Amino acid sequence: MRLDFIRPLYERHSPYASLYLAGLSAEAERRRWRSFRESMEEADQDSLDALEAAVAVPAPGRALFATGGEVVLAETLADPPRLEQARWSPLPHVTPLLMARGENVPHLRVVLDRDGVELMAFGGGSPRVATEAAQKWPLQRTAQGGWSRKSYKGAVDESSEHDAETVAHEVDEQVRRISAELVVVAGEPRSRSLLCDHLGTKAADRVMMAEQGSRADHDEYEHDVECTLDAWLEQRRSELLDRRREHEEAVGFERVARLLREGRVHAVLSPGELPDLVWIGAGGTQLSADADELRRWGVESPVRERADSAIARAAAMTDAELWFSPEVKQVSAVIRY
Repeated sequence: MRLDFIRPLYERHSPYASLYLAGLSAEAERRRWRSFRESMEEADQDSLDALEAAVAVPAPGRALFATGGEVVLAETLADPPRLEQARWSPLPHVTPLLMARGENVPHLRVVLDRDGVELMAFGGGSPRVATEAAQKWPLQRTAQGGWSRKSYKGAVDESSEHDAETVAHEVDEQVRRISAELVVVAGEPRSRSLLCDHLGTKAADRVMMAEQGSRADHDEYEHDVECTLDAWLEQRRSELLDRRREHEEAVGFERVARLLREGRVHAVLSPGELPDLVWIGAGGTQLSADADELRRWGVESPVRERADSAIARAAAMTDAELWFSPEVKQVSAVIRY
């Protein structure tokens, strides 16, 4: 997955309070929160106060990250977290959140007929299951690459080349903006064909047709979209695993850390949580198994942190992807060059 949505966490260099909490009754939630708050003895009180105000939002689960008296990232989880926990640590503990989200695919969903078009853009920072958020034309970019929706009335009449060009231009622009991997198109066949005739090469190469669904009935279309995304993800994961096998030397924390420092990692493949402690500095790519190595890189006072937290930060700050796979036994890297 792309990690753009967690990058703002690393713009702060102070320690973080990370909280994973299940949706409980109000009284149970207060008791649980008091217990977690007491466990974070070293945390600054302003950050804990900010978390306390945020935990009251009803949801099956919540992942919250606070520092400097502010909740920097708050995400609703579709299911309760596997483990409720609270940590005060040099870096935010993001791995449980990333594993709960799963990989997401930046993509467009286009449903059209002779009377109109509905276009939904799912950016790299949005979960697979998003809450519908209507936007007026033109599509508005959300703060962290989420998704927006537009119903374009009176567009793509089957005799209107101009309308098809207009919608195709918007699809091209959204593909460019969110770096979409797929454009899933459904609806009336003639309108689909007319739209595709006017798409640019980049968008046209990413089109996959969904035979089911219409603007009036999304159920079958949504099922087709989810199957298409699952198939794309499986193919992508297989390709990354194949590429990793070509570079067997890029296995293990020390080698992956070196490659991340050099900016050579296209994707990190991880078996899951990596709780072993390593050394980090303030810089995004300052991570090592050896504190003296970081000192030679100019880090005056290395500190201890979980390996998975250090890797997630370095991957986010170098635009590397992060994928979880049970097929890898150690953290590994797919090399850019």
